[in-house]
Amino acid sequence: MNGQRLRVVAALGTAQTLAWGSSYYLPAILADPIAHDLGISTNWFFAAFSASLVISGLLGPRVGRQIDRVGGRQVLCISNVVFAGGLALLGASASVWMMSVAWLLLGIGMGLGLYDAAFGALGRIYGSDARASITGITLIAGFASTVGWPLSSFGLETIGWRETCYAWAIAHIVIGLPLNLALPSTAKPVRSEGPVAKPHITIDRTMVLLSFAFAAAWTVTSAMAAHLPRIVEAFGATPAQAVFAGMMIGPAQVAARVMEASLLNRFHPLVSTRLACITHPIGACVIGIFGGGAAGVFALLHGAGNGILTIARGTLPLAIFGPENYAYRLGLIGAPSRICQALAPLGFGLLIDTLGRSIVIVSAGLSLSALIALLSLSQSSAVKA
Repeated sequence: MNGQRLRVVAALGTAQTLAWGSSYYLPAILADPIAHDLGISTNWFFAAFSASLVISGLLGPRVGRQIDRVGGRQVLCISNVVFAGGLALLGASASVWMMSVAWLLLGIGMGLGLYDAAFGALGRIYGSDARASITGITLIAGFASTVGWPLSSFGLETIGWRETCYAWAIAHIVIGLPLNLALPSTAKPVRSEGPVAKPHITIDRTMVLLSFAFAAAWTVTSAMAAHLPRIVEAFGATPAQAVFAGMMIGPAQVAARVMEASLLNRFHPLVSTRLACITHPIGACVIGIFGGGAAGVFALLHGAGNGILTIARGTLPLAIFGPENYAYRLGLIGAPSRICQALAPLGFGLLIDTLGRSIVIVSAGLSLSALIALLSLSQSSAVKA
């Protein structure tokens, strides 16, 4: 990468770390204290969180079309303002209704400002040459849980959950917004007097298989982000071991992304995506055999697979279909993933109450079903660009 591209990657990667740490990874730390103070069940909190992910998924295609037309800078900057408003309202919540509206805003923010929007922005800037940049921002943002969970925990212990939400809101205005403003502008779209026609994208077999694979894999990602400490404790891990396991996900993601950028970069992204679907089932076998003492190994294997899957969500559609209407296509492929992610925290929360430690059989099965879908695609038939 040249100096300008490195600056873009560093700025966008840092902004993405903030966006993920203050939204998607927030419930794992703050769900219990917020639910307790509001006098509601934790499941109600996760229901609101799930609804926010549905909103973000429904917004995906529309956000993608907008990025394809005008670039990603303004969309990502708007996301910081929306994130700040949602977090401030969450901190001020005095009832379940205020909390729900806060998560509605945060859902809009996630639709505007998480990876799909960032990948689309890079595709708009760099075209088919965006793979290295996509990998670069995920290398940085892979530390979102490693940074976000301890910061939220520290805030909870020192200033309380309300002030922690306010602090995250301020960070979006003071840190996130200037970083996204630093992104290069792209060519202005040609103005048209009539309405802009929606691009036509055929929903073919490849699109369906990719959508299913990413939906199954990201269901597991969402469930682990919300419940990993609880799951490993069900296997006998101590609270300290559970926190340590959670902190290992970020470094594992980054290490796997370094491997993808170096060793696996010479292969088609389909190869690395298939490999990524195997690691969580292997981790489930390890913790199933050795118990809570292997929580760190389980987290490392899960994080490694998730790290590569995050890159693949951006690079695999780009390699298969090319840069034309790339952000819009990402929105279409990602919409089922977002909806499944939305159901995962609440669904897995209910299943853990029933299945206990056997919940890893469900998560491993979902990862293997994603692998089967990807094995149904050959590299020759998948390449369309």
